[in-house]
Amino acid sequence: MTLQETIEALFAAGAGADRGEAREAFRQLQERLGAGDVRSAEPDAASPTGWRVNTWVKQGILLGFRFGDLADMSTGGLPFYDKDTMPLKRPGTHAGVRIVPGGSAVREGAYLAKGVICMPPMYINVGAYVGEGTLVDSHALVGSCAQIGARVHLSAGAQIGGVIEPVGAMPVIVEDEALVGGNTGLYEGAIVKRRAVIAAGTVLTGSTPVYDLPNGRILKPEAGQPLVIPEGAVVVPGARHVTVGAGKDWGLSLATPVIVKYRDDKTDTRTELEQWIR
Repeated sequence: MTLQETIEALFAAGAGADRGEAREAFRQLQERLGAGDVRSAEPDAASPTGWRVNTWVKQGILLGFRFGDLADMSTGGLPFYDKDTMPLKRPGTHAGVRIVPGGSAVREGAYLAKGVICMPPMYINVGAYVGEGTLVDSHALVGSCAQIGARVHLSAGAQIGGVIEPVGAMPVIVEDEALVGGNTGLYEGAIVKRRAVIAAGTVLTGSTPVYDLPNGRILKPEAGQPLVIPEGAVVVPGARHVTVGAGKDWGLSLATPVIVKYRDDKTDTRTELEQWIR
């Protein structure tokens, strides 16, 4: 059987799956995830969102958690206790990845392409994919199975949510050359298309409506599909008035993301400033 078929069979067996076989299947999957050979989600031109979920990969990751044993993983004099199937990734200098000292961690089974820069402290979870030349700044999180493209800037405090269950759910995806501002939150399978700019403090979820001012429309998730931020969109935090009930009487507003423009040469000039640190 292929690795996919083996994982699917073991997952279907639940707690009754052969322990040794499950651990070995996860080890092989973890190795392939770490090398970028397989991904929890990948581009698919035939899909309405441009992406498809590889459910069997998430099933394999769940096997790694289910059949792992709690172990002492303390390092540097600091106490850590985790599943023995989830060690830290150690790419080595040959990988061309910078992990700057200061408390960062990357779990084995995450993929970091050449030229990735990790500023401390940040965290990248199992199943995540981070493309070439991407900067993961201080206090940023790349959650389990999140897909980050090439030459992306994840600013300080950016939170890219992860998802393992349900296994068919789309992870958060940020495509090539996007800029994700500080203290942003991208959750519930939101998809940010290439060259988009998500301004500091913006929060997007898989069900968030986004007001597109240049095109006079409201972007909402289609049935069964997540929110998709268009290519080159510049999204900022906004507010809209509550128009019914007590909220109207009290003059309340609700936070809502707003597309104020689409990326132009002026936007590109500002985002290119980060090249000086590489």
